[in-house]
Amino acid sequence: MATEIYRDAWGIPHLRADTVLELAYVQGKVTARDRSWQLEVERHRAQGTSASFLGQAAVSWDVLARRARLADTARRCFTALERDDPETADWVRAYADGVNDGLTATEEFERTGLAPGRWEPWTPLAVWLALHLLFAGFPAKLWREEAVRHLGDDAVGLFATDGPGTSGSNGWLVSGARTGTGHAVLAGDPHRFIEDPGVYQQLHLSCPEFDVVGLAVPGLPGIAHFGHTGTVAWAITNAMADYQDLYRERLRRTGAGIEALGPDGRWHRATRHTETVEVAGEAPVEIEVVETDRGPVIIGGPEGLDEGVPGGPDEGVPGARPLAVSLRHPPRVTGDLGFGALLPLLRARQVADVDRAFDRWAEPVNVVQAADTEGGTLHRVAGRVPVRPEVDRVRLTPAWEPGHGWHGWHPMPRAQLTDGIAVMANGRGLAAPLGVEFAPPHRADRIAALLAEREHWSADDMPRIHMDTQLASAAPLLDHLAALDGLSAEAAALRDRLLGWNRRMDADSADAAAYAAVRGAVVRRLAAHPAFAALAVPPAYPEIFQPWLALVTRVAFALEHLLRAEELYGVDRAAEVRAAVEEVAAAPPTGTWGDTHRLALWRASGTPPFEAPRLSGDHDCVLATSSVPGLTDLGGRGPSARYIWDLARREDSRWVVPLGAAGAPGSPHHHDQLPLWLTGELAPVITDFDQLTKENDDG
Repeated sequence: MATEIYRDAWGIPHLRADTVLELAYVQGKVTARDRSWQLEVERHRAQGTSASFLGQAAVSWDVLARRARLADTARRCFTALERDDPETADWVRAYADGVNDGLTATEEFERTGLAPGRWEPWTPLAVWLALHLLFAGFPAKLWREEAVRHLGDDAVGLFATDGPGTSGSNGWLVSGARTGTGHAVLAGDPHRFIEDPGVYQQLHLSCPEFDVVGLAVPGLPGIAHFGHTGTVAWAITNAMADYQDLYRERLRRTGAGIEALGPDGRWHRATRHTETVEVAGEAPVEIEVVETDRGPVIIGGPEGLDEGVPGGPDEGVPGARPLAVSLRHPPRVTGDLGFGALLPLLRARQVADVDRAFDRWAEPVNVVQAADTEGGTLHRVAGRVPVRPEVDRVRLTPAWEPGHGWHGWHPMPRAQLTDGIAVMANGRGLAAPLGVEFAPPHRADRIAALLAEREHWSADDMPRIHMDTQLASAAPLLDHLAALDGLSAEAAALRDRLLGWNRRMDADSADAAAYAAVRGAVVRRLAAHPAFAALAVPPAYPEIFQPWLALVTRVAFALEHLLRAEELYGVDRAAEVRAAVEEVAAAPPTGTWGDTHRLALWRASGTPPFEAPRLSGDHDCVLATSSVPGLTDLGGRGPSARYIWDLARREDSRWVVPLGAAGAPGSPHHHDQLPLWLTGELAPVITDFDQLTKENDDG
């Protein structure tokens, strides 16, 4: 194949080929060379086979992947792609072929005894499904069931939060009317768990049909989320839409298998088979895979819940825990994962092209912003959200009751820019009709306020917005502190110090550390209150869902709401805040916020080869580096990339990832971008192949 591979000073791949298929092949091959271990981990996770080399810690995920039928759904979607969009199917197949030709056994393979396997044409679809199965946070519906079971119907929204960690993605669009060049600028940062290797890959793809730079997802061809074609650029954030439903199922065994009670009052045959999950160093786990007319059963079965804990009878008694729960989500229903959007995005020349491409988007549901060199702008939601009763979006649905089916798809909202500005930050705004729980408005409000400070902006100005550390969500706790009297001298001094704090979560701030200590103490005290004692007992659901069901986590991310609620089940919040500030005053922190707020990387095996760096920011700052107050100050989630797309001159764009372009330890480009990421700097985007040729010749 006539392909060319270049590397810039940061080791970022720049790929050129004569055809689209050749380019897809070389993208897969280069990605496999750079990220072999990461790709194989994701392939195994998608197939539910990761415990075979990662051990017991991966079993719960593998069981979910098998029971949710991720690999089977990917096969279905690829078969439909071959039928309805053969060009895209061939393109995905070429990428998988490239991966197979590029996979290399690195030290991680040797350490775990894993050998590189083989990617099927449908594997990229399975990887995409696995990456996003929990993205919409359907386990939050299990939490709401528990809250209502123990506290009553008023508890549905009491601990409002989007999941085990907060969403922190940001994006903003400044039109040409508000820039010095007369052309738009897009900037932002997707927020995910910080992984090593990273979840985004900086990439330059060029062929006669298109020339695109952007942030690719390893394992997926093309550039889906963040791209710049030279004449149009686009970016996304999670819309926080609810498009996955959980059904309470009544199942019974018969001589021929398993039946499920349907909304027509009749028992219907469910599909059933068994599978074996291999576990490194331990006995294999045999599981039963069941699917009803609603979807795959992901929790429990005819006899009860998973994890060997009987569920008890479920006869519709209020508060009864279900024996079995099935999952219904769009790709399983439609056989379409939205891959038909990917090639049109690469070929886009104007905002209208991006808009049409995102009409074909399916999952996850995203807010999209785009701008082109002709002055066009776009601000819309893209994806597939079913129309169904409101209650189905909030809690589990009884499968045996009529009226809970899906009836078409919601139209995707769109909006015009206000004063030349559009901001997206997982908030209620544009996507409000499609979701239940959203991120607080603080990040979006702060970005909008910063952009209002001046009339004209440039690409050079954007990093200071990326790195802003103001914490507006501190207000309710500080208000409670301000109302306290009769404190000890030490506690009164701490209170006064915090009331004079600038509310910035800077790594070198001792006041931020003191605030975090008081906040953590308040969280722990509220979570330990007798009013919530029943919720402190882990419910008998599979381990994979426990982060959504942990009381301390729920209190931590709902703290602002809990402190402002009109009444909180008889909890004396003033007394709890008083006790917390006295507790911290008796043993105050001696360091700064960055001493305890450090980066906690996730690696599939091994440990990070460096001391965890200090972090600024917090979960409601624009610099969203999320810890879990009351549990740990370590930051496991944060900006998984930063980008600035300049429509005046694409070569004035810039980008950065938390670690580097290479996935293999020992590579000079494994962690070489970390210093930039920590300080808010970005690397230049190189688009000139003549320059790349010279750099590679010189190298």
